[in-house]
Amino acid sequence: MAVSALVAIITACGGENTAITTEKPTETTKVEVQTMKPEEVPVELLDGKYAKVYAYFSDEFKQQLSEVDFVSMAPDLLKGIHSFKQASVMQHNGGDQRSWISNSGNMGLTSIFDEKGAISGLLVKELISFPETDNRLTNIKYNWPLSGEWYIVWGGTNVLVNYHYEHESQRYAYDIVQSKDGYSYKGDPLKNESYYAFGQPVLAPADGTVVSIVNDIPDNEPVGVMNEKIPAGNEIVIDHGGEYSVLAHLKKGSVKVKVGDKVSSGEEIGLLGNSGNSSEAHLHYQVSDGAELFKSRSININWKEGITPVQGEIVKAE
Repeated sequence: MAVSALVAIITACGGENTAITTEKPTETTKVEVQTMKPEEVPVELLDGKYAKVYAYFSDEFKQQLSEVDFVSMAPDLLKGIHSFKQASVMQHNGGDQRSWISNSGNMGLTSIFDEKGAISGLLVKELISFPETDNRLTNIKYNWPLSGEWYIVWGGTNVLVNYHYEHESQRYAYDIVQSKDGYSYKGDPLKNESYYAFGQPVLAPADGTVVSIVNDIPDNEPVGVMNEKIPAGNEIVIDHGGEYSVLAHLKKGSVKVKVGDKVSSGEEIGLLGNSGNSSEAHLHYQVSDGAELFKSRSININWKEGITPVQGEIVKAE
């Protein structure tokens, strides 16, 4: 649900999810290099140049992880990996996030660079796949639930590109924002109105019957404060005949339909907002096999245009 969520083994932004004990940094190795490009990270790590990579950690990251610990743990984390293949590139609000999958397909690597070009997060994670459900698409073909140009922040069939993937109830969900020149907002980042997505029309992705709505949850402000008690925030659930669209984080009071209404594909049903467990204005969209989000299973979406959107990609819809 949260746009910026990232489960990490080694990270400056993982907080409670970190799987290591960090120390105050020791004196770091001085490495005389000019710059490090994101695409160089997997190459340098596989070459064993851990101190060189560490030299580009942000100050905050270094406060959480000492060079001694990083250099000692890196070989074990990368053991048996001979190469990486790029899985996604996401440039969002000044950050540059790259993900790669190992040659064996069972390990993933993600690096996050901040606006200053420092490494603010690094993840090495075992990947679990669910090929049976990955390949089982919805019976119905769905239209994109928004018009215009949209950016995929989370989406795809592994946990590196889609943090929902670990959870059966949300495995094939998408988190979608609107972005211009790499930023999803202009002006004060603490105000919802600064975000391009906020207040944009949300459309019914297929014909169906509305079976559930929530319309009275305040939008989170200042932006970044999230409502974990009501994760989906304002939402609409549509029954398409045994497959259910869940459209979450809508703007308070913007829902234009009521329970029992018949809706047509492309019909405006509400406005995009920042309610619930949401870190900025975005749409959480998924199709489930039941009407209750957390008691149902997510289904991989069969899109009408034959698209398979993943993190970092742009979807254009009329």
